[in-house]
Amino acid sequence: MQFNKEIYVEGKLISLKSPTFVIAEAGVNHGGDMTIAKKLIDLAVEAKADAVKFQTFKAEHLILNDIQKAPYQKDTTDANESQYDMLKRLEVSREQNLGLKQYCMDKGIVFLTTPFDEESLEEIDELDLPAYKVASTDTTNLPFLKKIAKKGKPIFLSTGMSYLSEVKLALKTIYEYNKDVVLLQCTANYPIQDNEVNLAVINTYRDNFDILLGYSDHSVGVGAAPFAIPMGAKVVEKHFTLDKNDEGPDHAASLSPDELIEFVKTVRRVDSYMGSKIKEPSLSERSTRKSLQKCMVASQSIKKGDLLTNDNLVAKRTGGIGISPIDYESIIGIESHKSYKKNEVISID
Repeated sequence: MQFNKEIYVEGKLISLKSPTFVIAEAGVNHGGDMTIAKKLIDLAVEAKADAVKFQTFKAEHLILNDIQKAPYQKDTTDANESQYDMLKRLEVSREQNLGLKQYCMDKGIVFLTTPFDEESLEEIDELDLPAYKVASTDTTNLPFLKKIAKKGKPIFLSTGMSYLSEVKLALKTIYEYNKDVVLLQCTANYPIQDNEVNLAVINTYRDNFDILLGYSDHSVGVGAAPFAIPMGAKVVEKHFTLDKNDEGPDHAASLSPDELIEFVKTVRRVDSYMGSKIKEPSLSERSTRKSLQKCMVASQSIKKGDLLTNDNLVAKRTGGIGISPIDYESIIGIESHKSYKKNEVISID
């Protein structure tokens, strides 16, 4: 399977040569309050993220009524409340999503939201968003993946909680209908321990799939995402919040406003560090090269007609004048066309 290596999301290019595409994951940290949701968008804009992402679901289509919360959810919310009741409070309607999309357009940031059920998918489709994010919970939901793929929009596919064999099946399902996919390594807990990050999976994905790669980061603080970039990640995603102490399932594992700003700055700095794959002197090195690299000079007096040898030649800094020692073999054994004093630069004329 050969997926596309150039994907456009609302005019922003994601490719092997493009800057890292940063998704600021607001998720459900709005708590059902669209005023807070807009403040989250404002923060993502201030941090200079490429996109801000929310979550869209209908609780009755997502989960059975009596399912307990995940362990991390019990730690951060009322443990006696069902997962269904918690999710019901965090739903975002079509009208609310439309308002958030318009707000993002006005602010100049890409609006994304993850659909968690088929009804939500159809609602989002009517909003004509530029891409779909698939949560780790649906990596194995092949019928749902097929429906998303058929929408013909780029897909960010998270793969937390999954085996490699399941990821292969997910990509095979999508590939028949859609080749604009970014595959994201993810560990689906909030937050995760450092030894659960498993960035090495990015190498596994690169070895197994011909596809753009990324990383959805649930580690603490600025965390692991910047380290994923040198490994080939072209998309990174990170949860953020206005206040880590707010009540809700994801606040404690999210970045604070200052941390989000620092996160994006760090990602951009790593992009800068990555530079070009072409190994050649940089612009600043070219003048330094003249000062520091060496050329061949006489290590002792040489008379005209003497052979140039390893014994009467040596490399020293000459300010860029003369023959580079990389080419020294081309002059060894040649008769000197002139006499040289010690430390005089060798020339061939």
